[in-house]
Amino acid sequence: MKITDYIANSIDRLPKGYVFTYADFMGEVKSKEAVIKALNRMALAGKINKLSKGKYFKPEKTTFGELDPPQFQIVKDLLEDDGKVIGYLTGYSVYNQLGLTTQISNLIQIGKNEVRPAFKRGRYKISFIRQRNTITKENIPFLQLLDAMRYVKKIPDATISGSIFRFITLISQLNESEVNTLVRLSQKYPPACRALLGSILEQLERTESLNKLRKSLNPITQYQLPGVGNVLSTAQNWNIV
Repeated sequence: MKITDYIANSIDRLPKGYVFTYADFMGEVKSKEAVIKALNRMALAGKINKLSKGKYFKPEKTTFGELDPPQFQIVKDLLEDDGKVIGYLTGYSVYNQLGLTTQISNLIQIGKNEVRPAFKRGRYKISFIRQRNTITKENIPFLQLLDAMRYVKKIPDATISGSIFRFITLISQLNESEVNTLVRLSQKYPPACRALLGSILEQLERTESLNKLRKSLNPITQYQLPGVGNVLSTAQNWNIV
């Protein structure tokens, strides 16, 4: 079978939106140059789309045009390494997913233990947020929620009070073990984030971890979150003004 035919058949079996590189075909084809040439020819012919240098994807076509790949696919090489989790989507990338905003951004933010400068990949800007907790598949949803709470003032097309209402809903759905995990992970977040979490948990009458949060905070420090008192009757108990 010709190299071009082999690659075309392999791509046909890939799900739409899947991002791939020449390396995905090197198991059967020994010539890197031949694979790259074949992929570039297919991109020029419109059979596949080029995301950025060396990265391609199989587009999903709709009546409204071609869809971009899912954001996970666009940056998956930055999230996993040989099956090990090394990062996670966060910030602007998940505000919509968490129901905090309806906006979808061309900025993809990634939480990692070791960050690097922002860069462009196709039409997307990739930036990084330092995460001080160990990142695992199990704790990613908690880290995403804590990140949103940390940057509550920066959520686009959203108010602080509206976002806090959403945080209350999300946290109310957690069981005791999950709340304990959220509180444990919050210990490596800024004090304002821990104060907001404590205020929400107290309002929800989830008292199992409040002492741990209180002990982690300076009792005379105040945290500025305008309008939060309209949502959280417990805000003053946590010096949130």
